[in-house]
Amino acid sequence: MAKLNYSDIDPRKKAFIFELDNVLFPEKDYLFQIYYQFTAMLEYVELIDAKQATKLMVDTYISKGHDAVFDELVTAMGVDAKYRENFDRLLDTGKVHLKLLLYQGMLEFMQEAVTDRKKLFIVTNGNPQRQLNKIKHMEWHGLQPYLTGYFADESTPKPEPDVLHLLMKEHNLERRDLLMIENSETDVLCAQTTGVDYLNVNEFL
Repeated sequence: MAKLNYSDIDPRKKAFIFELDNVLFPEKDYLFQIYYQFTAMLEYVELIDAKQATKLMVDTYISKGHDAVFDELVTAMGVDAKYRENFDRLLDTGKVHLKLLLYQGMLEFMQEAVTDRKKLFIVTNGNPQRQLNKIKHMEWHGLQPYLTGYFADESTPKPEPDVLHLLMKEHNLERRDLLMIENSETDVLCAQTTGVDYLNVNEFL
């Protein structure tokens, strides 16, 4: 199936809304670098095999998702639960050495939208400090001045529509002006509740 391009989108749309994780970039590109840093710290203080621990974390992420990763370390490798605080702090503020790269299809889409004088919004769920840290480590190719971010957890997380209502009010936009690019049931429900059109990111990749 042919992928969608910016030129396929209704030209009457005035603004585009993107989630961050797995819409603009693969979230694992951030998480796996943090896992590597965390296991290096564990190896230093607890003499745990960092390579083995990193592999366990990555495998758990792939099979069960990020939320299961730390618990799996505790269960499978006997890591002390007290290190969860260190892990969370790294996730929120860690410096990753490799820049986070946008999906090529999304980079091209946003570049064309900016050229076409459309507005771009990142509306993201999750810990605001962590999401901002990811944004800081992205390679934006000069798009930063054209992006406006909303951290949904500062009001009510999606799928609640509060953050989209706020966005529309602050930027004088109507529902028909917006298109959301999504990659989760949460975003689909949010768009449907708000009456906003949406497309799955995989249509562009």
